[in-house]
Amino acid sequence: MRWSWLVLVLGLASPAVAGERPSVKLGLVVPAAGDAGRVGQSMRQAAELALADRAGTLDRKVELVVREDPFDPRQAVIVAEHLVQDGVWGVVGHFYSSTSIPAAGVYAEAGIPQITPTATHPRLTAQGLPTVFRVSGRDDQQAQTAVEFALSHLRGRRIVIIHDRTEYGRNLAEGFLRALERRGRRVGAVEEIAQGDKEFRDLVGALASRAPDVLYFAGIFREAGYLLKQVRQAGLAAAFVSGDAVLDPEFVKIAGESAATGTYLTFWPDPRRLPSAQDVIRRFESQHGPIGPYVLHTYDAVGILLQAIQAADPRSNAPEELRKIGKAIHGMVYQGALGRLQWDRRGDLATSPYVVYVTRKGGSLDGWFEQVTRVRASATDPRTVTP
Repeated sequence: MRWSWLVLVLGLASPAVAGERPSVKLGLVVPAAGDAGRVGQSMRQAAELALADRAGTLDRKVELVVREDPFDPRQAVIVAEHLVQDGVWGVVGHFYSSTSIPAAGVYAEAGIPQITPTATHPRLTAQGLPTVFRVSGRDDQQAQTAVEFALSHLRGRRIVIIHDRTEYGRNLAEGFLRALERRGRRVGAVEEIAQGDKEFRDLVGALASRAPDVLYFAGIFREAGYLLKQVRQAGLAAAFVSGDAVLDPEFVKIAGESAATGTYLTFWPDPRRLPSAQDVIRRFESQHGPIGPYVLHTYDAVGILLQAIQAADPRSNAPEELRKIGKAIHGMVYQGALGRLQWDRRGDLATSPYVVYVTRKGGSLDGWFEQVTRVRASATDPRTVTP
């Protein structure tokens, strides 16, 4: 069902009385329509679970205000303004980098902390806003991880980059290119496609003439699936490497099992390997079925906001009071489903979280993806280590 907004209330619905702590509203901005709607639904369910688990610790009523991320920067500002008018104390979102970045300024002016579970563009935190945080990594970090894997494990010598011209795709491609150049390597070519494309005959012909041994795709699962299917149909055996936006069972469905098997994708470590995540996974799956790729990120983002509100103890949703919440996040170490989380001065995670997955049937993540490297030792250490 398509929805533009929804308010869920947890706790007593009676009106506030004199001397009672003011109720708390948290915003959640996720996609509701199209291919991403399924992911947005699972993120909403994760937020509801987190509220049910933690809302009682605040001794306040808590409301979740859910709004749609329309994948439009101009509309994102309107959504953010509406949430400010709604009186939210914090926001989980937005889903896309292209919408998170313009919305961040609106929230910052109102003092509202914003934690994105999914937006990976470095520019989001490079704006220097003290209210912006992420529980995802950054595109330059996952590009670095992909480069190290392509060179050390795949022994890539002739590498071609393909991106989808989106903010996400361009940035990921540029990060991959810069990481290659830092290693003293040159890329064979940089090619472009457009979102919505399904026919890649000319591109595949150009790739065949270059005979790459590694294709790095910076874009979304839909185009990745169609492209890879045609690459394999043309008989090209180049290793296919991509990022977190391709790690989706729909990618396998579109490309076909034979073509998708053996591709490599960067993403957060497999939650089923995290002892800290097991209880949340069990309870989520008992209610909603298999966890989606951003369930734990959303669960922890809500938990972080609630813990920070408890620590900061703001008296109202006035900007000067809400800014106390962001300061609390900067100073905290959070133990959540994803493990130990801490942030640098920009609001980025202190340690790069990315690892590499291989695609194969029966993988422990979504039934198709299996983790094959470990998290780097630190944010400045470029190595990935095989198990």
